[in-house]
Amino acid sequence: MAQIHRQSARAFMVALSFVSFLGIFSPVNALSSAQGKTIELNGVPYFVGNVAVSQILEVPVSIYEEPCLSDIDIFPLTVISSNASSFTGQELDETVSDYMHRDDVFNTAFLKGTNPLSLPGLVILDILLTITRPLAIYVAYNGDETPSVEIRSTFPTLLDNGNSLFLVSPEYANNGLKRTAKARLAQSIPIGPYFASAKTGKIFKAHRLYSDDNQAFLEPAISDEEGGYIPLAPGFQGHSIAVPSRLYYTATPEQPLAGLRLGVKDIFHVKGLRTSGGNRGYYSLYDERNTTGPAIQSLIDQGAVFVGKMGTVQFANGDSPTADWVDLHCPFNPRGDGYQYPSGSSTGPGAGMGSYEWLDIAVGSDTGGSMRGPAGAQGLFGNRPSTGAVDLDEVIPLCSGLDTAGVFARSAELWSRVVHAWYKRFDDRFDSYPNSILYPESSFTAEAINNTDALYLIERFVTQFEAFLGTKRTAIDVRGSWNRTRPANSPATSLDDLLHYTYGTLITVYQWLHLGVPFFADYAKKHSGRTPYVNPGPLLRWNLGKESGQQGFDTAWNNKTIFMDWWNSPSGFGARNNETCSESVYIYPNSVGEVSYRDEYLGGPTAPYWGMSDSNIAVFASVPDLVVPIGEVPYNSTKSGKVEYLPVTMSLVAARGCDLMLANMVEQMELEDILRPVSVGTRLYP
Repeated sequence: MAQIHRQSARAFMVALSFVSFLGIFSPVNALSSAQGKTIELNGVPYFVGNVAVSQILEVPVSIYEEPCLSDIDIFPLTVISSNASSFTGQELDETVSDYMHRDDVFNTAFLKGTNPLSLPGLVILDILLTITRPLAIYVAYNGDETPSVEIRSTFPTLLDNGNSLFLVSPEYANNGLKRTAKARLAQSIPIGPYFASAKTGKIFKAHRLYSDDNQAFLEPAISDEEGGYIPLAPGFQGHSIAVPSRLYYTATPEQPLAGLRLGVKDIFHVKGLRTSGGNRGYYSLYDERNTTGPAIQSLIDQGAVFVGKMGTVQFANGDSPTADWVDLHCPFNPRGDGYQYPSGSSTGPGAGMGSYEWLDIAVGSDTGGSMRGPAGAQGLFGNRPSTGAVDLDEVIPLCSGLDTAGVFARSAELWSRVVHAWYKRFDDRFDSYPNSILYPESSFTAEAINNTDALYLIERFVTQFEAFLGTKRTAIDVRGSWNRTRPANSPATSLDDLLHYTYGTLITVYQWLHLGVPFFADYAKKHSGRTPYVNPGPLLRWNLGKESGQQGFDTAWNNKTIFMDWWNSPSGFGARNNETCSESVYIYPNSVGEVSYRDEYLGGPTAPYWGMSDSNIAVFASVPDLVVPIGEVPYNSTKSGKVEYLPVTMSLVAARGCDLMLANMVEQMELEDILRPVSVGTRLYP
């Protein structure tokens, strides 16, 4: 071991494409896997894949192979880019400081050696090795002169950091430093931390491994660098997520989402991965997908960094954690005592966004509340967009015509940035806001909210919202308005009668015919006539769908259309405005801090015949509904024995196609401190 350290100290080299491997790769633990290696630096685990992004050329392999043991040949490399005519120690120090500030993958272990550390047993690794490695820096010049390295200031910094390899790009002048090397990269790569092979010079991205303690993910994945993705390792589900360095990405007008780490509900097909829909039989039956659906591909094309598939209620239906999540386990809601119902069906995306600072955004679906429920339970910004916001090809359907795709974020600014990039079908020119707040009185009573602390937060928000828009709330009664102005072609006298069976019939019939029937047939063909296991909730719904049939679907769709046309007409409440896009904003409480323990034993699943409610307006009228967090309220936890806190959220509903007006509005409200970004963990505002 001591001999290796002496060799490392003698092996100083220079390569300037700013691939700067800083830090003495002191004793490091590594485990081999079929897809790469996992190593630990300074207590932080990293995954090194087998897909090279570049290669160090024109440097004798012996220079960087010499300090390495023969069995494990990777070493850390830090890439730096400089346009200075003279690269100095000060620039090196400033670059390192900048990297540390901006990135959670680049850490002190890339800068300075540490004591030997033990590596936690990760399931993808089967051979544990301890090794001392060299550390390397590569500086790439991007200016127009003949640059040089100022040895007097740079050399002490390199010695202090324990670097054993210093490389510069070919443009640099020969500075006379012994054992300094010029190097060329086969392909230019972004700045940041990497790992390199001492035997081949190949360069690999550095992926930090984060633990998925709340079981939000089903299948972590990394890019194959060819437009598809690779499961992190076979059977690696739900343990660790690999995230690449943030330094690799720079936002541009073409890629406004560059570097945002993205998790995706596992009903969206992604190239190279299987889709489970929360069902083990479905996952094993169908092969890896050959294409990524357009909704997710649009985000990736604009720079979002896909890191894995996330948990879903089976086939995007509705289940209770204790009994109904049979095939796969329900993710954990981090808020409060950690044992509250996380809601669904976009359960994994909601739980993950409430849990992990390293996850920036997560995509889910909303058919009857699957985005808005988790947004309320975890206290996030999350939405159901206007129907048709994005193309939902290559997605497991619940009901075409009702299905939508939304996104979770922890701040209004980031949520707004994503939907502006994603919902390109909508007009984004509106920066004037409605001057009417529609306030359904029955939803704001003390009896309806049933929590005095939540009632205070809600009233405070409504008052601030009035001041923001320069208007006063208008009390309304949706049912009363319907009774006075309902269309002549309505087959029922009341809204509740019209809509009672509508949602349940639409989703049960559609999913049975378009998912259940082909799934059962394909499974039986492969498994000698057997039927696949389906959780109690979706199985009940599919049986209802069989009974209702296409005729029942057609009747329900007609009822849905009657309500949509009425709501969006002058008689309803969804009118558009040429200056503000939406004539008004309809508001209602989404979550009020109600305690709902995940270990409660409930009755069996029931039919989804929900009738009329505030949350169903967006479903039937095809309008956007955005959930925003406004605070948190205390409760006495029977699990922790302490006072804990749960989120309070509001829903904002606008006219169809006015999604980006809502985005502009809540972003401005955050700037004025009416809304605030939320944190991860037990509290929204710790």
